[in-house]
Amino acid sequence: MAAPKQPHKSTYDVIVIGAGIQGSFTAYQLAQRHKDTLLLEQFLLPHSRGSSHGQSRIIRSAYPQEYYCRMMPESFRLWQQLEAETGTTLYRPTGLVMLGPPGEPELEACRRNLGVNEVLDAAALAQRFPGFQLQAGQVAVVDSTAGVLFAARALQAVQEVFRRHGGTLRDGEKVLHIEPGATVTVTTAAGVYKAPRLIITAGAWTGAFVEQLGLRLPLQPLRIDVCYWREKQPGSAGLGSVSPCFLTLGLSQAPHGIYGLPSIEYPGLMKVSKAQLKVGGFLNQPTLTSFLQVCHHHGSPTDPEKRDQVPSSAARPDITVLSSFISSYLPGLETQPAVMETCLYTNTPDEDFILDRHPKFSNIVIGAGFSGHGFKLAPVVGKLLCELSLGKEPSYNMAHFTITRFPGVLGAAQ
Repeated sequence: MAAPKQPHKSTYDVIVIGAGIQGSFTAYQLAQRHKDTLLLEQFLLPHSRGSSHGQSRIIRSAYPQEYYCRMMPESFRLWQQLEAETGTTLYRPTGLVMLGPPGEPELEACRRNLGVNEVLDAAALAQRFPGFQLQAGQVAVVDSTAGVLFAARALQAVQEVFRRHGGTLRDGEKVLHIEPGATVTVTTAAGVYKAPRLIITAGAWTGAFVEQLGLRLPLQPLRIDVCYWREKQPGSAGLGSVSPCFLTLGLSQAPHGIYGLPSIEYPGLMKVSKAQLKVGGFLNQPTLTSFLQVCHHHGSPTDPEKRDQVPSSAARPDITVLSSFISSYLPGLETQPAVMETCLYTNTPDEDFILDRHPKFSNIVIGAGFSGHGFKLAPVVGKLLCELSLGKEPSYNMAHFTITRFPGVLGAAQ
């Protein structure tokens, strides 16, 4: 169903382009600060063309980079605040198992940043989580704060509170042109809008938008296969009691990393049991399992306008990688996916976000390149983009998110 239509006007305090999770949280933060905000979306809502659709995303405290770890407590708090504001369950606690070789630098960094000492060997992991089968000499670290965010429900919730705070959401309006200046003019397929501030959070389409503003960002849209794997026998995989998420770090069998989480997309194929891990303050919900979503944290370069073109099976080598991993590490699952879907990532070369002002037009702010790990941090990203747009001191050190870390970008913007 499309977003409810709101009164049409042409002038706002801020315009946000792109109503995915990052743009929606940005608009929500602005509206909370009593800024008259227009949020534009090119597709009718809800849609599955970008990076924010689907039912589930992992949320975790564990990160090898300290700068993301420092953001996660506030991100958890803001997700909890959104739950309270809407009376909607947005999170299911599951825990997270990180698999890797002993001493692997990123795994060790995650362990240190979590402040945990326990490292599980194959026997200890199998006793706690029977569905997992580590290879000889490999280890696991557990993030007990982690869980699953209900993605589509979360996106709808933040858009709801944005409108409740007086924001305007217009979907089905493709942006055709941006004219920079002290007042930015945005022309869409349905109208012309003006504001002294513009924020671009257009996902895989961001590169094309900023090129017309003289900026060439190293953003690579990737088409990701999202696969769902069935238990060989219901309950046989040992995933029903705790059903943790997992990710791999530094495994030779998992190039680029593999992650997985209990599936909630297909409730007709799942069973119900109680979650055993909880994060204080979040609304609780029973655990639903028997399907597992497992994905390769890698994909094929794509044009976002052509992402729905399905490649032949010969052009999907990631499925072979995943099948081999499933066979070795999750032997209770079938080795071929039961359901296959797709999602878009938009990666930067270093897989850190871009959160910065345009180097030439300081009243234009860009949020992009979330590289497949931005959903969980969207509440904080929205706050930071809001602060940048309003000329406030950002709440966190932004050194890792600047545009100028990429050589040649400033020259392209002259």
